[in-house]
Amino acid sequence: MEIIEGTKAVNEHEEEDEEADDEAEQAIHWPSTHVFISQSLVENPFRLNMKELIEQFESLTYPITLVCAGNRRKEQNVVRKTKGFSWGPAGVSTALFTGIAMSDIIRRARPRRRGKYVCMEGADKLPNGHYGTSLKMNWVMDANRGIMVAYKMNGEPLKPDHGKPLRAVVPGQIGGRSVKWLTKLIANVSTLVSPEESANNQNWWKDERYAIFELNCNSAIVYPAHEEQLCLKGAADKYRVKGYAYGGGGRRITRVEISIDRGKTWQLARIEYPEDIYRDAREDAQLYGGRLDMSWREACFCWCFWNLDVAVDDLRLANDILVRSMDEAMQVQPRDMYWSVLGMMNNPWFRVTISQEGDYLRFEHPTQPALLSGGWMERVKKAGGNLTNGYWGERLGDEDSEVPPSEQAAETVKMTKDSLEHLVTIDQLRKHDNAETGPWFVVNGEVYDGTEFLQEHPGGAQSIISAAGMDSTDEFMAIHSETAKAMMPGYHIGTLDENARNVLGEGDVQENDAGSTPRSQFLDPRSWRKAILLSKLTVSWDTRLFKFKLEHEDQRLGLPTGQHLMMRLRDPVTREAIIRSYTPISEEERERGHLDVLVKVYFDTKERKGGKMSQAMEALPLGHFVEFKGPIGKFNYLGFGTCAVNSRQRQIKTFVMISGGSGVTPIFQVFRAVMQNPKDKTRCILINGNRCVEDILCKDELATLASGNEHRCELLHTLTQPQEDWTGLRGRIGSSLLQERAPRQKDQMALICGPEAMEKSVHKILTDQGWDDDDLLFF
Repeated sequence: MEIIEGTKAVNEHEEEDEEADDEAEQAIHWPSTHVFISQSLVENPFRLNMKELIEQFESLTYPITLVCAGNRRKEQNVVRKTKGFSWGPAGVSTALFTGIAMSDIIRRARPRRRGKYVCMEGADKLPNGHYGTSLKMNWVMDANRGIMVAYKMNGEPLKPDHGKPLRAVVPGQIGGRSVKWLTKLIANVSTLVSPEESANNQNWWKDERYAIFELNCNSAIVYPAHEEQLCLKGAADKYRVKGYAYGGGGRRITRVEISIDRGKTWQLARIEYPEDIYRDAREDAQLYGGRLDMSWREACFCWCFWNLDVAVDDLRLANDILVRSMDEAMQVQPRDMYWSVLGMMNNPWFRVTISQEGDYLRFEHPTQPALLSGGWMERVKKAGGNLTNGYWGERLGDEDSEVPPSEQAAETVKMTKDSLEHLVTIDQLRKHDNAETGPWFVVNGEVYDGTEFLQEHPGGAQSIISAAGMDSTDEFMAIHSETAKAMMPGYHIGTLDENARNVLGEGDVQENDAGSTPRSQFLDPRSWRKAILLSKLTVSWDTRLFKFKLEHEDQRLGLPTGQHLMMRLRDPVTREAIIRSYTPISEEERERGHLDVLVKVYFDTKERKGGKMSQAMEALPLGHFVEFKGPIGKFNYLGFGTCAVNSRQRQIKTFVMISGGSGVTPIFQVFRAVMQNPKDKTRCILINGNRCVEDILCKDELATLASGNEHRCELLHTLTQPQEDWTGLRGRIGSSLLQERAPRQKDQMALICGPEAMEKSVHKILTDQGWDDDDLLFF
């Protein structure tokens, strides 16, 4: 069976909703979606387009809760860092999905008995191939499980972030099984492996005994909220404790219990099941274009809500509130955490601590999500408590505060001063948001003064100034080396107070407000801006040209010549930030409304891991957004031989441009600026090193710029593995080549960009030949 959903079919299906689509969605051109079932394992393979799929199969609507396998992972990350993003207890959501029962689709294909699994594949390509995962065939064919191929969510066609145009929705199983942007269904005799379930040893994770399918039972306290305060004076006799719970595999949560005496006794909470409202509907009821097929089902698809009224006097005497849930198979949440390298399925008792402060009770949740600090777990750990001792880190008898060996192994480079106990307020931080007052910035809740490093910073003073007064944790941790981190105690001046942490934790991605004046410039050095991926052109086997759509057609990028920008993506497995610097090759004035980024993709090999960022970009589906920030960099070419290095202007007669591999892009930007201006008399000597002809980036563009400008430029390519008919230079960029082609002269500057080994080699050669470091510019 093959189901095709092309652009035309999508437009036919969504014709009535086109006016409601926003501009970003209208720019998306979805590739054809193929849902293919192996002919050897089905008797009746067939092919459908999207319109036929909806017309030939009955549409159904169910309420379904989806839960990330990493829900509550932040608690594990406080104990010891896992390989996953720090989700709090809110990695869960519920919606009404409309679609086709996957069992109906598979049944038409008549699968043979050898087919044990239905493998699903999405359009999002990851380093090891497209995102894919599998379900057991007998589960798919069980209509009671409600597994569907959905095309609507809450009555609207799926949005791109939710899997437009088709996605799998699998009730009761981890969210990673509900494949978005669905392109293939394959009947198979063995499983496929989801990137979410793979770590370093892929072969080990292909063992189906270790696959994660069904959710375990879990619960969390919502009220009292984190840092909520209850005034004891004039308080009501009772306080209503509230939260949620969910089970897996269609099993209903049957008991939720609350304890305020460390688990010695438990009180039974009241439970509400919102999905039962839909079970009470008549059998032929329609909702959002699908039959509300719920009345007969035994399987539970959604979370439930619980509450319990607790005497305030009892809370006053308690140290904490604990909650645990049980499902109809009598599976119950464990008391203690089971730490795992991927941080999945964390479900120990959820604990909220209580402390009495004068006439108030203050409640504290275990963690705050993502990079936000706070929670009793972090507080206990900082005080030396062992969170794995079975008593939530409290001291037991003669137990000392020694950190367990597993945590010692996970320690990172220390970036703070031991003796410093100065708290910094948000007002104090905001007063230092520029170079004049001394730029302060924040990493992991700690405040640093970058004033003394403005001139020495390899990325230029602007990199620090752009971060002034802001939380730069993502950028700093993603880009800087262990050596740079080890320097940080010298610049450490204090710690953010709680209020400042909360203010900075509200987010830094700026969205355009509806009706606001369009911005003339896209880039912002102090906040991330979103651009949509329009196209991806294969330049060579490992090089791609990515074209991104800016906020409007007449918008300038805002990138000075010689500078670069930062790009931010989320790791598809861990959801942690990946940040790298790139220099676009699109022209500032001639190509408004979009930007082009040329990227060399470093794939994984048997010998080494590939590039995180380049492989993540390779996996991006069209229509996905990427976040940009900038400009950054210490060099700026102003024209007619004038350049600025850390804002200090210099006059140059000759640029010696030395590049390797993808390092040619910032060189290309400056070379183009000089060559396109016939009145600019600055001379350029460009020496570009690569392995073979196919590796030369911007080869034709460079040749076009050099043509007719031979009197003021020299373009040289040298290859280490040239073909026999290569007529250019051969070998690496070495001492003899540089001495012959670019001897040291007055009013010269060398612009250098390439692999680290090449840059180090060129640096030594040029200094040996008499060049001063002030005349060497490394991008």
